[in-house]
Amino acid sequence: MDFKIKDRILRLAEGDITEQETDAIVNAANAGLQLGGGVAGAIRRKGGPSIQEECDRIGGSFVGGAVITTGGKLKARYVIHAVGPRMGEGGEDQKLENAARNSLKLADQHHLSSISFPAISTGIFGYPLDRCARIMLKTTKEYLEGETGLKLVVFCLYGHEAYEEFQKALDQLKSS
Repeated sequence: MDFKIKDRILRLAEGDITEQETDAIVNAANAGLQLGGGVAGAIRRKGGPSIQEECDRIGGSFVGGAVITTGGKLKARYVIHAVGPRMGEGGEDQKLENAARNSLKLADQHHLSSISFPAISTGIFGYPLDRCARIMLKTTKEYLEGETGLKLVVFCLYGHEAYEEFQKALDQLKSS
């Protein structure tokens, strides 16, 4: 499902983010940048050890922050590690918005034209999928309406439930 914003495309796709061929994929990271389970584990397995080695050199990031590494053996040239909030820590909505916006800014700073996001923080961090969809899509739409070199932003969602929640949120965003 595509949504056109100026001359840019916001796309919803269901699948494995590690198979995306965008310039960068986003890792739903923890503050220590340790590639354990979920999206991060899949990136570590398919991308190889060089990504974790780069993360170790960087050392970490704050909740709401984002850092960039190469993509190792992935199809994407880069991985942007966005640190999303854990439910219950306070200020989760703002932190998720910051993680999405900082990822987009980092893509622009590295002159990338395309990026793929997962549903950040909705796995073991316990963030509600519907809230994640609303916040990430709204933040991305607002960003794409401004000055950016990005031409394509994909939300690559794992599982039909996630895709449906994002589709519902995108439909609401389009009509507002």
